[in-house]
Amino acid sequence: MRCPFCSHEDSQVKDSRPSEDGNAIRRRRQCEGCGARFTTFERVQLRELTVVKSEGRREAFDRTKLERSIAIACRKRPIASERIERLVSDIQRQIETSGESEIAAKHVGEMVMTGLKALDSVAYIRFASVYKDFTEAKDFEDFAGAVSEAGSS
Repeated sequence: MRCPFCSHEDSQVKDSRPSEDGNAIRRRRQCEGCGARFTTFERVQLRELTVVKSEGRREAFDRTKLERSIAIACRKRPIASERIERLVSDIQRQIETSGESEIAAKHVGEMVMTGLKALDSVAYIRFASVYKDFTEAKDFEDFAGAVSEAGSS
């Protein structure tokens, strides 16, 4: 494993244990070049996944990108990072077990929307504003009104 600090090729594993959700192995490593310590995570990947964008472009599924977009929607909300991690893992697992090697970006977005709706209504609206490309305040009002009505029924 390459050191993120000095780019030395070798590091030594100092500690290894399952992650919080049990879906990964957390490893503490020490660089043999500079002595710096860093953490890596090892996850099972069932198959290579490709995301098909709306314009037809294809790109490799990127778990980090998914985590980042969900974290942005949840920023400054009282949501534990473990819950966000669990949501990301659940979405990735659903995609991997679907049996398909390609998935439409729209479908991934819908999975995130479903997960955020159950997690936090503000994060749900934030994500929707980007996903559904809100262009004016009225879009927020309409969507928030629909969310509010659905929550009171």
